[in-house]
Amino acid sequence: MAGAYQGSCLCSAVSYALIAPPKAVSHCHCSQCRKGHGAAFASYGSVPRSALRILRGASSIKTFASSPTVMREFCVECGSTLFWSRSEGEFADWISIALGTLDTPFLPQKQKHIHVDCAAPWYTPTLSKD
Repeated sequence: MAGAYQGSCLCSAVSYALIAPPKAVSHCHCSQCRKGHGAAFASYGSVPRSALRILRGASSIKTFASSPTVMREFCVECGSTLFWSRSEGEFADWISIALGTLDTPFLPQKQKHIHVDCAAPWYTPTLSKD
């Protein structure tokens, strides 16, 4: 897929392509993202759901409802967090990609930290002024 962004999980059981560059790049500090990534924050970029192509391993993707309207998807083989999406509302036709799973270099034009009021007490984010 020329011109696409390629990505995969840690064990490569799942691979995907994005036919559009990620938008709305954010580093989320909420407790669900911290727990899902096992890190101080999770970095995501979003694409229209129609721009995501699962190339290999669709049967290795497990979905977890972390709230009534949010679905999180991960690889059942290695546990890599891959995607999250809303099941209803304004952005239900978009999916957010865990940017750490991209294999193709990606440099966002804009990015922001969100839910910093929920940041881990052991981490002090250095925030840039947009």
